[in-house]
Amino acid sequence: MIANESMSAEALIEKYSDTVYRVAFSRTQNVSDAQDITQEVFLKYIKYTKAGNTFRDEEHQKAWLLKVAVNTGNTFVTTAWFRHRASLEEVGEVAAETKEDWSEVFDAVMDIPEKYRVVVHLFYYEELSIKQICNILNMSETAVKSRLHRARELLREKLKGAEYEF
Repeated sequence: MIANESMSAEALIEKYSDTVYRVAFSRTQNVSDAQDITQEVFLKYIKYTKAGNTFRDEEHQKAWLLKVAVNTGNTFVTTAWFRHRASLEEVGEVAAETKEDWSEVFDAVMDIPEKYRVVVHLFYYEELSIKQICNILNMSETAVKSRLHRARELLREKLKGAEYEF
């Protein structure tokens, strides 16, 4: 049985909305933008399946959602609107309230450059393999490993003195 026949769109959204949201948030670092991207990803899913497209299995379906989330996030952050708006840190009060809830590690991950942050998120938070990340990001295995290695170095430096293992 193919994945989209075994799970309704509502069930799929319920199951993967947090995952898609986290990928979008790791890209944008903004709650509202991540919510917009999440909504757009699931609209694309509905259009894709209504067009008669299917998935081999649930893993293929999840990988498709993650790839669309990454690509939608990439498209979003390259828009002129995104590049020319104020960040939450510039706004001040809202950023301070949000940051109070972040863990030290999460804060460090959010501070590293986006190209490393996405790889870290997919590897550690979504527990995807290097090969799966390669497929989602359209990168070579060497490039993914290199970014993951560099991200670990950056995180070690940011968390110097803390007892975290990367």
